[in-house]
Amino acid sequence: MYSKDHLVILDADGTTIDAFSAIERTFACHNMNIGDLERFQKRRHLFKYLGGIKEFPKNLKQQLGKQKRAKLISTLTEIYREEARLYEDIVPLVESLLGRNSLRVGLITRNITNDPTDTLRCLFKRHGIDVKELDFLVHIPLKQAKLQHFREVRNRYRINPAKAYACGDEKKDFEAAIGSGCHPFMVSYGFEDFDRLTMKIGVPPEIISRSPSELHERISHTLDP
Repeated sequence: MYSKDHLVILDADGTTIDAFSAIERTFACHNMNIGDLERFQKRRHLFKYLGGIKEFPKNLKQQLGKQKRAKLISTLTEIYREEARLYEDIVPLVESLLGRNSLRVGLITRNITNDPTDTLRCLFKRHGIDVKELDFLVHIPLKQAKLQHFREVRNRYRINPAKAYACGDEKKDFEAAIGSGCHPFMVSYGFEDFDRLTMKIGVPPEIISRSPSELHERISHTLDP
């Protein structure tokens, strides 16, 4: 039997958090260059973090070896906790979601910082948001798929799929939303650009927000009683 609640699953990096700026700052601290956002969005998998042709040799050298990677992750963690920002309009969005009755809202995300849950707690706290007020905060190991976690949360709260929504910026977010029966709210300002989302992944352009303010508007309108 379904509950009367709605469900909103938020993603962190690239959807609510300006991860690119944090990565760019981290690379600069280690004498590397990640390139601009437009080129970053077009690179795939591991190459996202190795830069383009010009940046590749130096970036690769700086990332080879466990100690160098550990230092890079340590710097990224510090920047996330002390400097990284939520996108503009995300704070009022989250605050409005937390203030709604009959709504379950939380984060399901994959983050590569040290102790990711505490890292996200620190980041959101700097923006005046206590993650303890969320109904759930799930960190997924790199090799695990999001699908099972989306489905588990929806089942835990007995949410009708027609009242379940999931936000994301990458192919895996879209697939997890569809696979778990959630309506996807996709964004094109994160790790994937609009052209790739629509032409390569097959995301309908009608469900893609090109800015955090548009995402805010879409979600608010959807939940408007």
